[in-house]
Amino acid sequence: MKTYRINIVWAACFALLAAVSAHFGILHHDSALTFAFAGITMSGMDTRIIDPILTNVAQGYQNSEFVGSVLFPPVPVQTSGGQIIEFGREAFKLYNARRAPGGTTRRIQFGYLGKPFTLLQDSLEGQVPREYLRDAKIVPGIDLGARAINTTMKALRLTLEYDQATLATTAANYDAQHQVALSGGSKWSSSTGNPLTDIDTGREAIRTAVGIYPNTLILSAQAFVAAKNNPNVIARFQYNSSVPIDGTSITAQMMAGLFNVDRVVVGKAIYMNDADVSSDIWGNNAILAYAPEKPSSIEEPSYGYTYTMEGNPMVEPTYYDANTKSWIYPVNYERVPVLSGITSGYLIQTPA
Repeated sequence: MKTYRINIVWAACFALLAAVSAHFGILHHDSALTFAFAGITMSGMDTRIIDPILTNVAQGYQNSEFVGSVLFPPVPVQTSGGQIIEFGREAFKLYNARRAPGGTTRRIQFGYLGKPFTLLQDSLEGQVPREYLRDAKIVPGIDLGARAINTTMKALRLTLEYDQATLATTAANYDAQHQVALSGGSKWSSSTGNPLTDIDTGREAIRTAVGIYPNTLILSAQAFVAAKNNPNVIARFQYNSSVPIDGTSITAQMMAGLFNVDRVVVGKAIYMNDADVSSDIWGNNAILAYAPEKPSSIEEPSYGYTYTMEGNPMVEPTYYDANTKSWIYPVNYERVPVLSGITSGYLIQTPA
């Protein structure tokens, strides 16, 4: 009888805590009932819907091979669908904010609701075989868990990189004034091609459209090799250097100063198809764009964004799979890259 009363008291306490948590958004209402009876039916570990430590590992994952987030910086959203905040020329206009005494105050609004978006949910599970552990009864430590998460995140980020590159390199996403396809002697791989003039043309197209110069240039691996070995590029560096310069000594950082952008990044990532044939994710392309390095919100003008569900990527609680005799680490990543200011971008196709 005494034990029964204690359980009732604990149940009431958990129910109250669940109600308060659900009210303030700490716990989803659908999970509140489950949580309320956790003191009787579950341990505290079983009721956790995410693993906070390994979620931090997933959210902190970095890989220099992936550059898509330079053009599509991640910003958090709280819904799985909605409308893209797109930016036109009004986001870059110079406004007369001066006000006479007693006069009205002008109002401005940056961005407008454009095409709809729906977040894509990618889910993969990392696996740690029991044989990796000295004692089969031991739960994997943080090091093994982090390794499983990083391997899983690499696969998820590769998919995101592919999605971002597909958006950025599709000519149909640009108007005629914001793209060019090089061929024959105009290619950078040709001695008569000139990356300097092509980049200047793109910079001016963006400035004319939105009133601001691009700050970012993404070169595919092929485009980078063609640019750094181009005679016109080498000649410019040789003119300003006291030592011999050739294509092998020219870096992306050096090109940033030459092309008058804040950053030049090289898209090196590849993917394998089902026949194990590799392809460059960024193909044979160069993309100029204006994109903030650390955007404060989706209302800040940018070429693109990666709308990401708040709290993602997210690692769910580890569980043991008896069939494979392995510990399993489920990772969810709900996101979608979107174009939010395409006139602040310029596509150069087939430069190499």
